Amino acid sequence: MSLAPGTSVRVKADWPELRGRCHIRTPHYVRGETGTILRHLGDFPNPEDLAFARPAAATPLYHVRFDQPSLWGEGAPGDDIVIELFAHWLEPL
Repeated sequence: MSLAPGTSVRVKADWPELRGRCHIRTPHYVRGETGTILRHLGDFPNPEDLAFARPAAATPLYHVRFDQPSLWGEGAPGDDIVIELFAHWLEPL
């Protein structure tokens, strides 16, 4: 999946840590939230697999912008937070 800058995405509302041992780089506070792709950072081995010495396919990594007041209920309009997220956590809207 390739996502262009400006694409609206939703972070999957998934909780793999409830199903057993795992390694997750996706913050809980953005799961299920909507953001905007800023840029593609490159393709990298999936750290969720690398943590358990499993084969790790190269996966696109993106900078995704979120509206801070929507996430945390504080901040001024225009305040943003940018998070690095792998493509398998993102659903285009």
